[in-house]
Amino acid sequence: MPTQPSTSRSATTPAAATGASTATGASAATADVSTVSVDDGRTIAYAEYGDPDGDPVLFFHGTPGSRLLAGLLEPAATEHGVRLVAHDRPGYGRSDPQPDRTVRDAGANAAAVLDAAEIETAGLAGFSGGSAHALATAALHPDRVDRVDVIAGIAPPEFAESTARAPRLLAGMARRAPSVLGSVLRADAWVAERRSPSAAVSRYTSDAVDETVPDDVATVVKADLLEAVARSRSGAVTEFRTTAAEWGIPLETLSKAAIDVRFHHGDVDANAPLADVRRFVAAIPTAELRVLEGADHLRTLTRAGPTALRERTE
Repeated sequence: MPTQPSTSRSATTPAAATGASTATGASAATADVSTVSVDDGRTIAYAEYGDPDGDPVLFFHGTPGSRLLAGLLEPAATEHGVRLVAHDRPGYGRSDPQPDRTVRDAGANAAAVLDAAEIETAGLAGFSGGSAHALATAALHPDRVDRVDVIAGIAPPEFAESTARAPRLLAGMARRAPSVLGSVLRADAWVAERRSPSAAVSRYTSDAVDETVPDDVATVVKADLLEAVARSRSGAVTEFRTTAAEWGIPLETLSKAAIDVRFHHGDVDANAPLADVRRFVAAIPTAELRVLEGADHLRTLTRAGPTALRERTE
């Protein structure tokens, strides 16, 4: 169990977030950061968006990623009366590293954040690589969760027959040469910081979608990427390794505990192929799959995220 949380009122303003042209970009850049200390001495950082008195949802960012990405959903959270809590998983943003963690450990870290925020039960929303950690939290702490929305989520390796070459290379590097991968991530962030936000966005979009990404969305995506690795690359290195191995979570618990699990996935998502997700969903009898036509990785988040928050209060 965590100790009493300490709260910081200082705002995070990464270089990429300065000059944000809309409320969405500004909120992602300036949300106050709170911290909670856990028993092993680590600190976990989190921020809140939307309605402070609303229905709680815990957001799990991607790999790599940070709490800042939840800023994309703040307008919807405010509109629909949702208290959106987003934490930096260990080794990302302002959270201390936990290099020996597994996917299963996500539940204890998430529970510490819920305790610090004085939330007994919450919905979970996991984006991309964060979906593994959201599902682990629900499966291992079913008493704290009433619903999971998996948004553009990845599939466990036993279902990932269509995984693209790049994720496989990153996973292999994380296992065999983690220090090299850390250097690659550092260099990648250096380049991304000096390029326009559209360069960061291109990692999560597909040429098959003829739709311009709004400037404020691109600004948040770039800020999220830079914040993810600004202080440590440990979070990304750890997760590229662990999510490519056996997750070790009891998926049957999701059905036994009657937790509402909904997958939202774009049909042109090149980052997380739909075919893999279909196989994964079939292994969870009570799960529902919603396919978004013409949506890639990022558009699935911007389209399905607000829908998931709206449904919390319907």
